Amino acid sequence: MFEAVLDEIRKYDTIIIHRHKNPDGDAIGSQLGLRQLLLDNFPEKKIRVVGEPGRRFPAFGGTDMDIVDDTEYRDALAILLDTGAPGLISDDRFRTAARTVRIDHHVFSSQIADVEVIDPSYESCAGLVTELAIEGKLKVSTKAATVLFMGIVSDSGRFRYESTSSGTFRRASFLMQFNIDTNFVYTNFYVTSLSALRLKSWFIDRIRFTGNKVAYYYITSEEVEEKGITTHDAVRGYVNTMADLEGVRIWVAFAENGKEGTVEVELRSCGPNVNPIAVKYGGGGHEQASGAIVPDTDTAMALLEDLDQLAGNI
Repeated sequence: MFEAVLDEIRKYDTIIIHRHKNPDGDAIGSQLGLRQLLLDNFPEKKIRVVGEPGRRFPAFGGTDMDIVDDTEYRDALAILLDTGAPGLISDDRFRTAARTVRIDHHVFSSQIADVEVIDPSYESCAGLVTELAIEGKLKVSTKAATVLFMGIVSDSGRFRYESTSSGTFRRASFLMQFNIDTNFVYTNFYVTSLSALRLKSWFIDRIRFTGNKVAYYYITSEEVEEKGITTHDAVRGYVNTMADLEGVRIWVAFAENGKEGTVEVELRSCGPNVNPIAVKYGGGGHEQASGAIVPDTDTAMALLEDLDQLAGNI
């Protein structure tokens, strides 16, 4: 599966690794994991990672992005990870690279790179990068294994989401042989403060339900500002406070972006395919986890109505 990707990696002396904006654990894990794999196996190459810092992941090196000059792209290979649309890629200078590769587990919508490995059956992009290491018989250090394991844990919901498969556990088992400190992973990834717990309680208080038991909350731009969080954190960080609610199979988070005049949306389910609705409104993602940005409240409520209809047909 990765033969063409490995061929491209061998050809280039400079490799610049991108991932999506507002990085989550999988974006950081796959990006830093691939960087470490390449450093361990191709020490003669210049390996760079770019994008805004992953401020939620300092323990895993998520803030350690490189400063890359525009001229470095001229003869470089750009590798794009964990993103299904070009507009979501952090740092669009990948377009100026000599050659591009994409490795992704989102539902395919259009070709972005010269060489692509897309497989939505994988629970995470970190899982795909792990598979690259297995297939390519690459040397794996504890550092590489740790961040790749974190990415798999993150996007599988600690091995709970429906995307978790026998392949997920096979790849996790492969990484575990490289002396991962799982206590370090879980403590640093899921640790929370009392103030964060109180904020989570605030979000829980705002949960509402449609007639067909779609759970949702809608956060205004004023509330986002008052709580001192970003719009992205308001939806991505707290959408799963609605997971595991009795009788709820679909849930959705809305938050206004006052600066952009838009509404950010995160859709989730424990079964129904919500991706077509996200795509209808200009977004995308996975069957049970997708996102979109819509222009206004009316459009957000139209999306909610579509989800309610979907829930009613289950």
